[in-house]
Formats: sequence, C-alpha cells, structure tokens
Amino acid sequence: MPSVHVDLAERAYNVLVEPGLLGDAGETLKKAGISGLRAAIISDETVARFHSGGLMESLKAAGFRPTLHTVKAGEASKSMSQTETLCREMIRAGHDRKSMVVALGGGVVGDLAGFVASIFYRGIPFVQVPTTIVAQVDSSVGGKTGVNVGEGKNLLGAFHQPRLVIVDPDTLGTLPDREYHEGFAEAIKHAAIRDAEMLDELAALDPATRDVPAELIARNIAIKARVVEADEHETKDIRALLNFGHTIGHGIEASVPYGEMLHGEAISLGIRAALFLSERHAGLAPEDSAKVIALLEKFHLPLVLSPEIATETVMEKLARDKKFSSGAIRFVVLDALGSAKVINTVTAEDLREAIEYLR
Repeated sequence: MPSVHVDLAERAYNVLVEPGLLGDAGETLKKAGISGLRAAIISDETVARFHSGGLMESLKAAGFRPTLHTVKAGEASKSMSQTETLCREMIRAGHDRKSMVVALGGGVVGDLAGFVASIFYRGIPFVQVPTTIVAQVDSSVGGKTGVNVGEGKNLLGAFHQPRLVIVDPDTLGTLPDREYHEGFAEAIKHAAIRDAEMLDELAALDPATRDVPAELIARNIAIKARVVEADEHETKDIRALLNFGHTIGHGIEASVPYGEMLHGEAISLGIRAALFLSERHAGLAPEDSAKVIALLEKFHLPLVLSPEIATETVMEKLARDKKFSSGAIRFVVLDALGSAKVINTVTAEDLREAIEYLR
C-alpha cells in the first residue's frame, strides 16, 4: 500500500493509504505497535452512521476496548463547550491517561478530537482515520488541532501529532457531492505551491466519480509531510506556505455563521484572491492563474464572493488570523506554478482590493 513516513524524531509516524483499510484498522494499529488501549472514537453523527460500526468491530477483534462519542456534523462543533462535553463523556466512560482517541471523520472531527487528546489527562495518544478529501490529503497530517471562537477560526489549539494515520479512500463514496468537491481545494493548493505536474493529474480526474487513486492521495500527503518536517511549529515561514489561499479564505469563512460555507469553498475564494495578488506582487503569469482557476471550477468550487459578505467584515476577521505577525501581513504568493513564498509587501489596501476582485 502507498505509505508516507512523517519524520519528526520521537514524534514520527506513518500515514497508510489503501482501499478497505478501515475494516482492518485494529490489526493495522497492532502492527504499528499500538495495542491493548481503551479507545475513545470521536466522530460526527453522519460519519458514525456509515463507518463507526466497522471500526468498532475491527478494534474489538484486535483487543481494544472502544467507546463511541459523537458530535453534530459541521463546523459549529469545533468549540470549547463541545471539547468539555467530550472530555467529561470520556471520563464517565472510564477513559484515563492509558486511553487513546481515534478521530473518525473529516477535518472538523480531526481538529476537535486531536485537541481533546492533547488536553485529556494532559495529553494522550490519538490516531487519525480521515473520511473526507480535505482530511485525507491535508488536515489529518501535521498535528494541528484546535477549535474556533467567535473572533476567528482555529485560534485555540495545540500541536499534537497523531501516532498513526489510516486513510481508506473507500470512505469517500459516502460523501455528499458538496463535501466531496470542497476537499479538492486543498489538493489544488498543494499542487500550486509544490507540485505543478499534479495539476495535470487533478485535471484528469472525473469529479462525477469517487475514484481518487491512493497514489494521488499519498502524493498530497508527502507534500504536507515534507513541509511539516521542515517546520513543525510554523516558526520558519516554511509551513506557512501551506496557508496559500487561507488568509483571505479564513476571513471569508469566519464572516458567515460556522458551517454555512464549507472550508474548501472558502479556500477556493481565497486561492483566487491569492492568485490575483501573486500576479501583482510576485510576477505570476496570468495563464498560470487561469490554469488553477479552471481546476477550481472543474470541481464545482465557488469563485465569486457573495455580495452579502461585506469586505470590511472579512478584513476584521482576517486581522485576527494567526498568520499575522505583530500586526504585519505575511502573505503567501506564487511566483510560478509549484513555487510559493511568503512576502510582507501586501498591504491592507491590497487585501481589500483582492476581496473586491472576487465580486
């Protein structure tokens, strides 16, 4: 099976990618040296309906003692109140510092469950079992966990690396079309910043099917893994490259009620704005921008900002973003496809103009 090793010294782990792997999760964990633990499976109600039964049986057959804890599907579940609820449920279910968390779901569940694992009894192991494109190609790898607050997205959290990531592409078959398509914003981002040839591979996919090759998922994971290895805690402007499209994208996402706009949909708009600023500040060729935009359109991702979302509201939200350093704007741009860099020449007025450009 395709696999990617994330080399972080004592926090190193593997990402395994193979169709049908969910049903063999218990034995897979044992082979990875993880065995005998009580396991708190954290999922959302929708994903749990499709996939929790098989995962529970696999874990039990391998000698684990799992319990299931579900939250409502959607971004609103990434909150401190939901974190407390889950922790208290786990305590009542008998979990302690010798337990582990298994995150079964998309990016919301992975971020929330990872954060719970990072603080429960001051930190316990966790395993990612991502079930969406966003989570499989991006958010399940790298150890960023956290929750949202009214002032912005992911402003509370911790770096807490998983012990193992189990990716089963077959889980994509249960996704609604909108949730399936939104994940390709992150894959397109990876190709744009680090692997221009992957843009052609993504262009060859049929969005009407759920046939995403395991090798393509692993290729995305490898891009994320190499960046994380070089800058685990985002202190060197290397991991920041993964934020291409996210500064304005997160601002847009936070400007509407959580869950009204999917993460990948907001990032699609943020990517288009970042391409506009890349042409202005980094000399990106317009035809290169057009190639990326055509891919976003192919996967039915939005490219025009609703007039109901005010520019000043987006500006207010993105000003609180973690990607701002001492009030300065650190913005990720492309100077060519496959080549990204962080610059500090983008002004607040540039951001306003880019947001207006989306209209």
